[in-house]
Amino acid sequence: MMIAGALTVAALAACGTAPGVGTAVADAPLVVAEAAATPRITWGKCPPLAEGAPSRDPRLTCGTVRVPLDYRNPGGEKIEVAVSKLPAAKSRDRRGVLLLNPGGPASPGLDTPGAVALTLPPSVLAAYDLIGFDPRGVGHSTPQSCGFDDPSLAGLFPYPAADGSITTNVDHARADAELCATNAGEKLRYFTTANTARDMDRIRAALGEKKISYWGQSYGTYLGVVYESLFPKRADRVVLEGNVDPTKVWADAKDNWGKAMSERFPDAARVAAAQDATLGLGGTVDEVTQTYLALAERLDRTSAPVPGTPQALTGSMLRTVTYSLLLDNATLPVLAQFWKAAAGLADGTLTEADGQVLQQVFTAPPPTPGVPADNQATMFLALTCGDASWPADVGEYARRTAEDRAAWPLTAGMPANIWACAFWPKPIEAPVRVTDKGPRNTLILQNRRDNATPWEDGLGLYEVLGRRAAFVGADNGGHYVYGQGSACVDEATVRFLTTGRLPHKKVICTDVA
Repeated sequence: MMIAGALTVAALAACGTAPGVGTAVADAPLVVAEAAATPRITWGKCPPLAEGAPSRDPRLTCGTVRVPLDYRNPGGEKIEVAVSKLPAAKSRDRRGVLLLNPGGPASPGLDTPGAVALTLPPSVLAAYDLIGFDPRGVGHSTPQSCGFDDPSLAGLFPYPAADGSITTNVDHARADAELCATNAGEKLRYFTTANTARDMDRIRAALGEKKISYWGQSYGTYLGVVYESLFPKRADRVVLEGNVDPTKVWADAKDNWGKAMSERFPDAARVAAAQDATLGLGGTVDEVTQTYLALAERLDRTSAPVPGTPQALTGSMLRTVTYSLLLDNATLPVLAQFWKAAAGLADGTLTEADGQVLQQVFTAPPPTPGVPADNQATMFLALTCGDASWPADVGEYARRTAEDRAAWPLTAGMPANIWACAFWPKPIEAPVRVTDKGPRNTLILQNRRDNATPWEDGLGLYEVLGRRAAFVGADNGGHYVYGQGSACVDEATVRFLTTGRLPHKKVICTDVA
């Protein structure tokens, strides 16, 4: 997940990581025939960018790989997966390919190689072709659509009503599930993480590689361990950054969100407190926190129309934008300005500068040609609901939401609330079981104060993988670990990718700039 481009509600909400992954133990994984006959990729121009999107690395080329919709019926319907390549620098040191996934769930990845290349040293760029792809159903890979009127992900994060009731959330969740069943249909059930991992192995074969190395962020860490589990002999060097716990597919993954937000929020509150003279949000972390909570509660009860847009700022939207801007240390000053603008809007004292901040946030991003506006929202649900079964007891959701709301005011009960997944069809297969069996070839990178994939989840993954993995933690906030000011983290990552050497014991990096 990456925050890029305009600070719009749609774009920011799309950065929100879904919760973790469930406890069901898989049956024997589906055996997939060797994809040796997969045709090689024909490289050419990449699909057009959205208007105003950052420019694309001119070295990037794109192609497609045809894969089965249903791997249980490999001779049946085929879909296309869009793939991109940024070739390794000319060198005798080329090792192979490094497949990249930016998370989401359901973030497109065709342009990820160009973005990642800017952060990597020459030694890594000489060792690997950087390979991006839009996962099945996402972006230019046979994109799916439920026909949602609101194309952002904000509506999928269910905050309770001002009085804590989830009645409206239940109705909304049921309606979303029914809309997907009607408009996307039965085929949507095959757009899962396990099938995406199988697609990755078809990409490997189409590239002519015996093995692939992999770097996954956020949701991409779960995709990575699923690939390692299904194809242990074909995974070379694997980097997992900002991790989900594979024992929680997906309903239980939200359990640590409230605690994680309480640990991350003070980083932003300190930024705001240091500017109390101009922002007026409070001079201490506690004062800023109380100002924020009071503002959110106020907007829960009375939304504030945003001038120049058809939208209104609600408490839910305030929290959603806050969650998204907390993902990156670089956006904490923007978040403080957003809080000031939101308070001015609610108070009727909006300044011209505040209005410009809100205009940025509430301006919808331009559509990507050929991709439905609700594509990421659709695939967000397809993955989180289709990977594993969710509980269906509405009363239990209400009880847990009330408890979570009382324990963690900053998240207001959202992590325990009901999702469309409660009304989703039964998954086509059980979650792939992740174990400690396999080669020692995985580096786990995790921040201590990550509001999207909490510290506890990174440790959970480390415990599951056991001796297969090394753990490098950073005493830092935000969702991104590599390239965030810690030489300790960066050196361990580059050393692993270039030499294969992993730390022998858990490493905690405290040198964050």
